[in-house]
Amino acid sequence: MKTAIGDYLRRLRLERGEVLKDMSEKLDVSAAFLSAVENGKKMFPENWYLKMQELYSLDDTEIEALRDAALESGRSIRLNLQGASDERRKLAVSFARSFDSLDEKTSKEIFEILNKENNNRD
Repeated sequence: MKTAIGDYLRRLRLERGEVLKDMSEKLDVSAAFLSAVENGKKMFPENWYLKMQELYSLDDTEIEALRDAALESGRSIRLNLQGASDERRKLAVSFARSFDSLDEKTSKEIFEILNKENNNRD
């Protein structure tokens, strides 16, 4: 199965002239495990963000792209609600409950609202 994190990792390897075995040795995992991550059969390990940044001298933009790819490829997303207001907590729970039933039009509208908010912060 093609995943965003798999595409990212493959592209990074190819740009660095590495094969799967090279990257897996750097990450101290088997080539089979790295392949499973790339193919969406295993989750991207949390401790790989720092390892990848150090091993491949990734800048902030590349790290953000790596995080986005890992999140997009994941089966679940955890939200840290610590310190969130009651309204923001209610929003998160309501969104999670409604997620599976959102139609494409509504999903696109929400996505555009969130992207607009994120772009306004930059």
